[in-house]
Amino acid sequence: VEKIHRGDLIDGFLYPAKKIPPAAKSNAEQEKASQNVTSPKADPLLKPNMETTPASLSSDFKAKVVGILLKYSSGLWAHALPKVYQDTYQVKFPEDILNNLELLSDVCIVDYVSEVPRKAILYAKPQKCIDENLNVTEKVKRHDGVKATAEQQYEESEDQNPENITVPSLIIPSEGSVSIMVLELKNTNEVLIRQYVGKEYSSAQEQMEDEMKAYYSQNSTVSSAQSLSVGQLVAVHAEEDVWLRAQIISLEDNRVYYVDHGFNEFVESSSVCRLQKQFRSLPFQAAKCKLAGLEAFCDDPVLVKAVESQTCFKIFAVEILEKSDIPPLVLYDTSGEDDININATCLKALYDKALELNLQVDALYTNVRVTSVFSDGSLYCQVPSKGLSRLSEILQKLEDYFLYKQTSEFNVLLPFCGKICLFPSKGKLARVEIKIIHTRRALDVQFMDSGTVATVKVSELKEIPPQFLREVIAIPPQALKCCLADLPPNTGMWTPDAVLWLRDAVINCPEFSMKVIKQDASKGIAHIYLFAPENFPDMDRSINRQIKNADLWKHQKDVFLSVAPSGTGFTKAVGDAVPAPQLPSGKLEKSFPDSGREPSGAVSTTEMPPPLPLPKPGDLMDIYVSVACHPGHFVVQPWNELNNLYALMEEMILYYSRAEEKPVTIEKNKLYAAKIGDEWYRVIIKGILRNGFLSVYELDYGKHEFVSVGKVQPLLDTFRRLPFQAITAQLAGVKNQQWSEEASIVFRNLVEKKPFVAQIQAVNDSTNSWDRKIVTFLVDTSLPHIDTWIHDFVSQSLVELSKGD
Repeated sequence: VEKIHRGDLIDGFLYPAKKIPPAAKSNAEQEKASQNVTSPKADPLLKPNMETTPASLSSDFKAKVVGILLKYSSGLWAHALPKVYQDTYQVKFPEDILNNLELLSDVCIVDYVSEVPRKAILYAKPQKCIDENLNVTEKVKRHDGVKATAEQQYEESEDQNPENITVPSLIIPSEGSVSIMVLELKNTNEVLIRQYVGKEYSSAQEQMEDEMKAYYSQNSTVSSAQSLSVGQLVAVHAEEDVWLRAQIISLEDNRVYYVDHGFNEFVESSSVCRLQKQFRSLPFQAAKCKLAGLEAFCDDPVLVKAVESQTCFKIFAVEILEKSDIPPLVLYDTSGEDDININATCLKALYDKALELNLQVDALYTNVRVTSVFSDGSLYCQVPSKGLSRLSEILQKLEDYFLYKQTSEFNVLLPFCGKICLFPSKGKLARVEIKIIHTRRALDVQFMDSGTVATVKVSELKEIPPQFLREVIAIPPQALKCCLADLPPNTGMWTPDAVLWLRDAVINCPEFSMKVIKQDASKGIAHIYLFAPENFPDMDRSINRQIKNADLWKHQKDVFLSVAPSGTGFTKAVGDAVPAPQLPSGKLEKSFPDSGREPSGAVSTTEMPPPLPLPKPGDLMDIYVSVACHPGHFVVQPWNELNNLYALMEEMILYYSRAEEKPVTIEKNKLYAAKIGDEWYRVIIKGILRNGFLSVYELDYGKHEFVSVGKVQPLLDTFRRLPFQAITAQLAGVKNQQWSEEASIVFRNLVEKKPFVAQIQAVNDSTNSWDRKIVTFLVDTSLPHIDTWIHDFVSQSLVELSKGD
């Protein structure tokens, strides 16, 4: 401060002369300071004559001066007051007052600091002194006007000091459906996006901009920014009647950055206003992210161009992998019939074009190997090529590398759909792409170079070492999707007999010849004729003609595919398009060393798990509400057992996804394992329907579902050790009644899929564990200083809602 010429106004900021203002002193010291020259060099003749009666100044003028001084806690140079006054109120300051500062002595302290030049610092008097010096009318004006003016000036001071302005950080959504728009990217590690869709994001931004429009259309003159600085937050009249939040990035050309929309623009000074405090509570909606799986090639111009063409100014569904300052995302285009993984699609831009195999129509290919067959009759083939040779070389280098690099540093820590990894298969490494993530331990992968799909453990995947990554990624998949040409039209899903016939034919013959009839680029599939070596090129003896002439196309209800007991391929019901995994050799893929073995314990249809211990009336229990129908019926799970349940379901996924399907005799009220969606659940059969479907009850989650017979397998003893986790419950504290649909929906939204503390009122026991019921209070303890009893809300709101019906 001492290096600055005392009294200078520099860049619009007023630098105080003292570190301790008079306001910090005692009242006696303040009075003394107001009556004496504070500078030891000052001439005593410069003391103001405090006995002079202040000239008559309007209370409005004094109030405005006080409003200015209140924001300068360290004092304001007197000679700077006219400019600040005029900038603030657009009214000229009476210059003669500077020569007679005692006229302001009743509302401020005048501290003279030098004679030549003659200078003084003004401090606002303590509020009590100002109140005593103003009459009642002036007090009303001060409270109604000066206080608001002081707040307005304080806000303006904040505008002039960008470092004083704080805007909350954008909170990354933790769950639910999330959508964003990609605005711009410098590279794939710096992708500018807007905005997360939701109540606290896009909806809040839309509401804020509507409020800005209403406010500035009425107050644009009052809120106009008089002085601007780089980094300052402002409101900009962007176009027509739209007002947007922006940040000043250049004063020379009036360039601003729209913090919610992510672009720069040159604006007129007249269109810029101060950003009022009420518009600073919403986080900036434009944010940065990075695209998962593309980090190693973030600056590659080919990749960046591909990502830019695929993403800019388009809306995508998003999977957020981690919460961080720049979170890794996976983008999905959901506009078509199939969801497209944008990250994985853009990675294909790095393929080496010289290693791609482009099949030619009418061309003949020999030494072809069929690597997998799907239940819709499609198959994957390998054709000898430069790419296949290069793949063999690089995989051998990787095997040698891992042989001498026994370390866990290449374990996959963050799996996500579209990620390319390495997987050991029959002693050899293979490239796989993650397709479905079931749990933290289990996921589905597709072998890129054979087409096989298998469920594997996350712990068995390996990251591609950085020094090999580009070489591995550059090789296009070496398995080509094909279908047999000229088969009966409108075949639809193949019959089990036809699929089994084709599998037997291709497995028994490791090498084929094929002729390409046509290419379906939109589906990425080639229509081919396939020949065993001894039958080429006799069309009548092709695989196509043989299967066409066989009596294999008559569908039967509830008939299931099966494979040899020695295999570990998938065995699926009719209609399931998942293939039986096979290696290029034609043998079924064995994804795990132990995949042919069942977990310990023979299959039993009678053994029941131990019953879940229930608390006694009056006890407390941490629970999670998995299903909520209405206050009279909902389902809870014990919170402290959820980890055990998740571990059990992971084991079920890993086992049933790779085990041979067994013939199942379906009986009501018996226990089974059922595949619902991508998960396996412990269920009890509640009903057998005529159309091949079953009505089942999920014993761990309390939901009723319909599944096809083909999705049901015996429940092994090893999966019967954990007690069934679903507990039927009724809310205590409210009368049992017929709940209206509206009340049921409100209750469901209030409690379903949320944790609570349960205070047990009564327990209704039963022989079957799934028929037991508890009557319980629910207490929401998520807030730090208050507990919410759900029955109170139900009694006050939902009961009346149901009575209204």
